[in-house]
Formats: sequence, C-alpha cells, structure tokens
Amino acid sequence: MVSFRFIDLFAGIGGFHSALTSLGGECVWASEFDSKAAEVYELNWGLRPDGDIVPLTDPVVSEKIPQHDILCGGFPCQPFSKSGKQQGFKDSTRGTLFFNICQILEARKPSIVFLENVRNLAGPRQKDTWETIISELRNLGYLVSSTPTVFSPHLLPKELGGSPQVRERVFIVGIYVGSEKANSMVDIGPVVPNLPVGDFDPQNWNINSFLIPDSKIKGIEKYELSDNEIRWIDAWEDFVQVIRVANGGQKLPGFPLWADHFKARLPSGYQKLPQWKIDFLVKNRDFYIEHREVVDDWKERWNQLEDFPPSRRKLEWQAQDSKTLWECVMHFRPSGIRAKRATYVPALVAITQTSIIGSRRRRLTPHEAKLLQGLPSTFKFGVQPDSASYRQLGNGVSVGAAAYVLREAIRTHQELVNDVSPNVVNSISQHW
Repeated sequence: MVSFRFIDLFAGIGGFHSALTSLGGECVWASEFDSKAAEVYELNWGLRPDGDIVPLTDPVVSEKIPQHDILCGGFPCQPFSKSGKQQGFKDSTRGTLFFNICQILEARKPSIVFLENVRNLAGPRQKDTWETIISELRNLGYLVSSTPTVFSPHLLPKELGGSPQVRERVFIVGIYVGSEKANSMVDIGPVVPNLPVGDFDPQNWNINSFLIPDSKIKGIEKYELSDNEIRWIDAWEDFVQVIRVANGGQKLPGFPLWADHFKARLPSGYQKLPQWKIDFLVKNRDFYIEHREVVDDWKERWNQLEDFPPSRRKLEWQAQDSKTLWECVMHFRPSGIRAKRATYVPALVAITQTSIIGSRRRRLTPHEAKLLQGLPSTFKFGVQPDSASYRQLGNGVSVGAAAYVLREAIRTHQELVNDVSPNVVNSISQHW
C-alpha cells in the first residue's frame, strides 16, 4: 500500500524514484530535461517525465505539478562541480534552477524537501551559494541544518543499501515547520555523519562482489583492454615489481611518478613553474637518484616508453600495499594511470573514466555500474550506446545512500514529520 506521494525533479534515470518507492512512496510527477534520460526513466518506471521545469514553474507553478508529500531532486551540479566553472548562482543557465524548486515549495508546501548535489556545493568556494540555499529554505518554512550532510554509499553496509563506490554527495533534508520555527531552530546538526555506519569497515568491501562472471557478459570484447592498454599496464607492473624489490618490499611512494622526469637534474627554468609542480619534480628527481640503476634498466626494457602517450608515462599509485598493479582498480586519466586497491571504486562520473578492473583486464560494464548505483538488476537502458548509459549513471544519485539519509532524517525528526505527514512516518518507519 502506497503511503506517501513524491515528485522527482531533475529525475535523470530514476535514482530518487528507486529510493523512495523502496520506502513505500508513489511518484506522482517527474521532470527531466534530457530526452534520452527521460526515455530510460519511462522504460523502467512507467512514467514519462515532463521536460524543462522552467516554463512549468515560472512565473506561476503549473497545475500539472500535483500536491505531494516529498519533493526530491538532484538539481544540476555543473555550477558547483570541480569539473565545471564553479559559478554557483552566477551561472545564469543552470544555477538559478534552485529558485524554480523554491517556487514549487512555496506553491505546494510539501512536508519534506530532499535534495542532492556534489560535495563541492558546500565547499569554501561556494560559501555564499550554500548560505543562500539554507536561508531560502528556512524562509520557505523548512527546518534544515547549516552544516551539510555529506555521505557516500561505501560507508553503508550492503544490507542497508551500501555499495563499493566512493561517492560523497551533499544531501539536504528539510522538514516543513513554518518560517518562524525554521529560522529559530538553527542549531540542528547534519542528518548523518560522514562516517562508516555502526562498526562497518569500508576496507572490507571487495569490488569483485559486485562483478558478474565474464562468461555471462554479452559482447565482452567491448569492455576488454586493447593490446596497447595491456602493454602500458604491463610496463608499469614491471616497474612496481622491480621498485618493490629495490625498496625491500616497501610500498611505492604516493606522489605521482613521472617517467619523463626520472632525471638527475631538474629541467631548465623549473623555478617559473607552479610550486606544486616544482615539488613533484623534486620528488621525482630524488626518487630517480635513489633508484637510478633499476629505473634505467626498466626504461631500457620498455624502449624509454617512447611509443607511450604522455599521460601513460605517468603512474599515480594510490593502492597502498597492493602487491601487483593487475590486482588494482585503475583509471586512464590525463594525469596518468591511477591505481587503487580493489576494495571500492571512485565515483562514477559523467565523463569517460570508466573503472578498469585489473583482475578481469576489462572495464566495468553498464550493468555493473548500475548495481554500484543501487539500481535493481532488472533495470534496463533500452537501445542506446554504452557511453550514454555511463553518462546517465555518472549523473545519478546513489539509491542506497539516498534511502538511508531520508530514513535517518525521518527517524531523527519523527515527531515533527508526524505533525505534517503521519503517512510518511508510518511508511518509512517500516524500513527502520
């Protein structure tokens, strides 16, 4: 039995939809600007999202937007993301969409507003933006914390909806109490701490538990590494092993290793470079001097890496005490080959940086990526390129993290929520 109604703004392919329906909710309206994402949403949830939210909310909120208990949405993050220009509300094309949310809140007064964005939204460069968001929500009558709730699915055990993906996001949960109360109760803390839940240890994750057998992957050749990619990794694997022996079994240094700067002297004019780059050059020079013979032999074996692209002549070892590169999770980045332990993967992103699973010598498939986002195994992408599916997943919300944060918000403020929406409490309390 459905116990509460919600609307899904900037809906993407339905991360919030999946989270809130798992808690007993019914989506009564959705909006998504990207037509391809909207098609995937409709395919899976049986509801076609409306398009651009702006004409439906400005200047008057359309009758198409029904009454609801919870307004949720991952409003566009480009104005706040580190990968964007970080213009915040100065971004005239997307940053002001938050105010379209406010128009709906003012017109419909749902009991709860539940928003998600990149962590950088609450970073130092967005201080004014963050304070504006909190102030606007309080003036609209919503009890919210000035301290951002930051959470990631890798901090949550699997039985509570967690997954081995580091995806730190800011969640904003506001409960309608009226503007006077909202502006007086300003000392509440974040909904959940940015810490592992209970005694759960995220280091116990194993990404392999979320992978499907290679024999069951249709068209697996699409995800397998090319001969060149294997050669790049093999070269650095050779490096890892000989340096480990030279270091008496100690782990590799954590600073970026730049093969082009394994030299006894710093380059001419290095003093004019940014200080961070000077620091790395000095560290690479010192590393080379310490291991000159081993490094020279290694470079000679691999033809000085002359046929490697510049970004593949760099290694970012973040795999701690891992014994081999081929047991790591890797990414081919402009800054080099980044290697991490095979516990959990970095956040799925909307650009092409699909994680490489060293033990499988292939990339994550869209099916595996959707499981990392907490979407059900039955979720379908329809007929579209994998690149579109990866992008849509990278733009999405973690289902498990969203459901957990909302549950904890309702549990913490149960009496306040019960005053305005006992049906929400009745439904979500069944999932505590």
